[in-house]
Amino acid sequence: MSAELLRIRGLVVAFDAFHAIDGLDLSLHEHEVRFVIGPNGAGKTTLIDAITNLVRVTSGSIVFAGEELVGQTEHAIVRTGIGRTFQKPSVFDELTVLENVDIAAAFRQPFRALLRRRKGVSDEVAAAMDSVNLTAHADARAGALSHGQKQWLEVAMVLVQRPRLLLLDEPVAGMTQSERLQTGELVTRIAQEGTTVLVVEHDMDFVRRFAHQVTVMHEGRILTEGSVADVQRNETVREVYLGRPRDARGAAEVPA
Repeated sequence: MSAELLRIRGLVVAFDAFHAIDGLDLSLHEHEVRFVIGPNGAGKTTLIDAITNLVRVTSGSIVFAGEELVGQTEHAIVRTGIGRTFQKPSVFDELTVLENVDIAAAFRQPFRALLRRRKGVSDEVAAAMDSVNLTAHADARAGALSHGQKQWLEVAMVLVQRPRLLLLDEPVAGMTQSERLQTGELVTRIAQEGTTVLVVEHDMDFVRRFAHQVTVMHEGRILTEGSVADVQRNETVREVYLGRPRDARGAAEVPA
């Protein structure tokens, strides 16, 4: 097995009396693709927010590549080699695809470097656009892209920063079937090229097709982990997904 890259132990994220994350333990290894699923309110996005310091960790430890992340700033965490996308793409609509990726590529440079107009297209920017099939749209305004293309642009903006760990929050939400397929192939390729990927996802067809290892969350904790087949056979998982009212816990997300 490859080396451990991310180690989370005893993680708690509390909002007053409510524990969105409640004593969670999780490990990820280099080059792994891990899918995280669970009912609405299970704490999946909060987990990503805790890793990237978008929410305050109440207690516990998050160690990435041997470095404790709890207490670090968002910017410092990015510099350790962690990148993420959001459920709603976070791109600059008025700028072109190329300009979006170019700005992201400059994140390690001094702020004044952002004010200088750079000539040409660097190899890393070109490679990032090519990896998400947006090279032909380099001069298109980001706001004119489809929802799926905006998601891919955000992925390119993260990849150009050469992360060791990529966190994707519901990357195929709102995509067409064709876009979902391309996104799954993209995730697989990113991992094959050396980046560890953690995917939070609701689309079980997508999970079945592209996941190998799955972590199931419920009420802020890890319910079980294993292959897609193992998880679907787990009676506790089936009860959590299917044994509650549909409007309360998102039933039917894990069909038989």
